[in-house]
Amino acid sequence: MRLKALGALLLSLVICAGAKGQTQKPATKKKTSSGTAEQWKSLQDTVAAQQKQIDELKAIVEKLAAANERAATPGQQASEAAQRAQSAADQASQIAQTAQTAAATSEKDAQHAEFSAAEVKTAVAKDSEKISANVESMKKSFGERIKSVGPFNFSGDFKLRDEPFFGGPSDQSQVRNRLRYRLRFNVNAKLNDAISGGFTLASGDVNNPISTMQTANQFFTRKPLFLDRAFINYNPGFFKPLTLTGGKFAYPWYRTELTWDNDLNPEGVAQKMDFKFESTPVLKRIAFVGFELPFAETSKTAANKSIVQSMVYGGQLQAEWELSSRLRLSTYGGFYNWHNADAAAFASAIATAASPLNGLLRLNNNSTQNSIGTFKNAAGSITNAQFASKFALLDAVARFDIKTNSERWPIMILGDFVQNTRACANRGNILPPATGTTLSFNAPCDPRQRRGYWLEADFGRSREKGDWEFNYTRIFIEREAVLGIFNFSEMRQGSNLTQHRVQIYYQALNNIQLGFVGLIGRPLVTASSAREDFLKRLQFDVTYRF
Repeated sequence: MRLKALGALLLSLVICAGAKGQTQKPATKKKTSSGTAEQWKSLQDTVAAQQKQIDELKAIVEKLAAANERAATPGQQASEAAQRAQSAADQASQIAQTAQTAAATSEKDAQHAEFSAAEVKTAVAKDSEKISANVESMKKSFGERIKSVGPFNFSGDFKLRDEPFFGGPSDQSQVRNRLRYRLRFNVNAKLNDAISGGFTLASGDVNNPISTMQTANQFFTRKPLFLDRAFINYNPGFFKPLTLTGGKFAYPWYRTELTWDNDLNPEGVAQKMDFKFESTPVLKRIAFVGFELPFAETSKTAANKSIVQSMVYGGQLQAEWELSSRLRLSTYGGFYNWHNADAAAFASAIATAASPLNGLLRLNNNSTQNSIGTFKNAAGSITNAQFASKFALLDAVARFDIKTNSERWPIMILGDFVQNTRACANRGNILPPATGTTLSFNAPCDPRQRRGYWLEADFGRSREKGDWEFNYTRIFIEREAVLGIFNFSEMRQGSNLTQHRVQIYYQALNNIQLGFVGLIGRPLVTASSAREDFLKRLQFDVTYRF
């Protein structure tokens, strides 16, 4: 009975072990819901083997009920079966963990795929930007190649202007509204390191040296282009500071339109020595400029017909000072000596042998107000004209350039003072009138009226698309201060005036500029001139540069 009881106990343990293996199987399946079909079949086979072992143990217990020493063997087998069942459960748990690891790896792979897609998108965007930049660079390069052929570079501009006038003299003689335009075409060449040059063709009246604007009139006739510049520069390699210039050229000296108009290009020769001192703390540059400018040829007298040359002899000392990282001062001291200027007085009164187009046209000017003596014969024709003054101008310019926090908004303040050191000095050289000829003056010459002032303030720039520039200029010129034939053409008159100028520019594109200029001026009130209303001259411009 005891062996039967022991056998029954062993049988119960094996059945419990089998049941334990069977009850763990569903939990394992729940944990390993993501397992494979083979793993599930393997668990089923294990349970069937355990059931078979239980049946065998039943048979052994019934056959060996009488043998105590052999009763332990089925118990060991039952324990081993239980251990195998536990091992199967552990294996199933490992399979579940492997499945979880695979799921985590799959999630990381998905994240990596998303990151790779973002990298690809970024790379494509960068490549697109590079392609766009390359296209723009190619366009610019192509444009530059069009503008140059070999050593030659081409440029120019076209300006269209609407220009109304209001006020002025009581007879309304200055009131008008006109359309004007300008075309300039430049060719420049650098032949080698020492020699360069070029020329410019420009519109305008051939007898007006201080304007390239052409008025829309003269019955739709064709408008000519004239040679406005033709020059050559020599910059020797053995002495780089030196530059020699000859021909008809841009100003090699610094000036304002108080003394010289922007559109005038002088003729003759010029010399410049320019020294730069980048390493010095304050003084950054110093330069010396000299020039000799012939402007007319006339016969000396009726009896002596030798040719007399009219010339401008001049020079200028230039210096630039860096007062701080944001403030730069430029100073210019110049002297202009007009030798035999009477030829200009005569040519501006009537066409002479020295006048434009070999004497066919009178020299056009901006209403010269210098004191001039005019000779007329009995028929009223002008036979001669002379200035009451000689013109030896001392010109001093100071310019401050101020950097602000924005490159688009620099500030410039400039002052120009000029004094004619020989005002009324030509009165002793005025010829006595011949028999039957009269001499009259447009105004008496006062040697105290010899000074001129130009004060200018500028804010902004007009260089790139979106730039704005604002400018105000105050001008005051006494009658004998300057030779009023060659200075600012758009003032009320060349001298003896007070003038205001307002300028506003907007850079619509890099090569298209919109501009407004307002000029308000009138003659000075003197003993020889009555008060006149301000002449208001407005200019609305569109300028295209190429």
